Amino acid sequence: MLSNRTLVVLVAATALLVAGCGGRSGTSDERSSTATVSSEFGDLGAVCGGGKHTRASAKGVTADTIRIGVFSDLGFTKNPEFIDAAKVFAAWCNDHGGIGGRRIDVAVRDTNLTEVRQRMLEACREDFALVGGGAGLDALGVKDRLNCLLPSFPAQVAQARSVGADLEISASPTSLAHHDIYTGFRHWLVKEAYPDSIGKVGIVTADSPVSKVLGAKGKESFEAQGAAVVYDDLYPIAGMSNWTPFAQAIKEKGVRGLIFNGEPRQLAKLEESLTSIGYRLDWIDATNNNYSPSFLHDAGTSLGFQNNVADLGGVAPFEKADTVPAVEQVRAMFAEYSPDTELTFPQLRAISAWLLFAKSAASCGDDLTRRCVYNAASSEKSWTAGGLQAPINLSDRDAPSGCFNVEQATTEGWKPADFTPDTGLYRCDVTPYRYRADYGAPMTLADVGKSMTDLE
Repeated sequence: MLSNRTLVVLVAATALLVAGCGGRSGTSDERSSTATVSSEFGDLGAVCGGGKHTRASAKGVTADTIRIGVFSDLGFTKNPEFIDAAKVFAAWCNDHGGIGGRRIDVAVRDTNLTEVRQRMLEACREDFALVGGGAGLDALGVKDRLNCLLPSFPAQVAQARSVGADLEISASPTSLAHHDIYTGFRHWLVKEAYPDSIGKVGIVTADSPVSKVLGAKGKESFEAQGAAVVYDDLYPIAGMSNWTPFAQAIKEKGVRGLIFNGEPRQLAKLEESLTSIGYRLDWIDATNNNYSPSFLHDAGTSLGFQNNVADLGGVAPFEKADTVPAVEQVRAMFAEYSPDTELTFPQLRAISAWLLFAKSAASCGDDLTRRCVYNAASSEKSWTAGGLQAPINLSDRDAPSGCFNVEQATTEGWKPADFTPDTGLYRCDVTPYRYRADYGAPMTLADVGKSMTDLE
């Protein structure tokens, strides 16, 4: 699954993480300070505001600005969502005075999928921190990031050496090093909502290193729930022109529930083939990367025939904007600063990362250092991003929230499924499954000969 699945957008050859456009972007320098969207965000209060500072307290910081790097695979994915989120947040924050008076200067680091290390070396030379981005091959840059003691607040993480690495804080985790963040969702699928599917689970995975790890984790987690995986196949990362052989194989194996680890548009094509041969599964895990209007469009006639569900991992859904002020605030920010952008689920995760960074940096005042901002962020033991998500303990990078919420794709749009929430929008009665297999360990400061005492 993903998202990692992230969060991930599972974009075939490790494009699980999507990102933005290239080049450096000043965020709102040409705008007048006539903000119409409130400076307060949910229950966080005023995140951004004015102030006066006297010194350049760290690399990437002056008395007036903070340079923030945003990683993106735009050159490969052509998807600007993380960069759009960065521009929107920075414009909103700067229009309200910046972070304690310091304006945000966004520096886009377009990795073009494979150029992660090159962009990380640039970030090490120029940026104060990395915020709200991601790269499919993010492990390629972790060693250099730790060597230069660069904190990261990613929107999504993908590879084992990056997930939970030192100096990295995921405000809305898309993956954990040792625990399955989709345990509750998977239990609900095969034990409660669709118990007849427990002996007939299938997995289709893109033939790429990242996707195959996700497939292996999903298989282990489902089997821990007592499920039997009767079909497990790979498809070429470039996609299939004809999905009928896969559809026929799924039918022949009698698959009742399907996990798809791959590029979203390929899932829509597979579902079209399944529908054309008249085979309906009990459920298809569309992953939260497909929680978007574009998936509803791509699914076409299959939308009313197949049953697509997605775990949002304890993040508030868009259709609850009228009852969740934090979601309505994000909508208002995008409407003000990027009205032509279709708001996506990964952007909610990106905004959570930006809020965490801004709140933490503001608490440091004139003495804005990497140590201060990292310590402030990692002290958050019940982070909700102002109400965007269920609480997460950020003092433990491998601590799952234990909450989930499920969306279902219908011909009338995405709607909450009947998953029996017990805590507001979420269900939080989950004991996350701990993986038994070794999928790789996150990189530490000790791996590069450093420690937290080196962080300044």
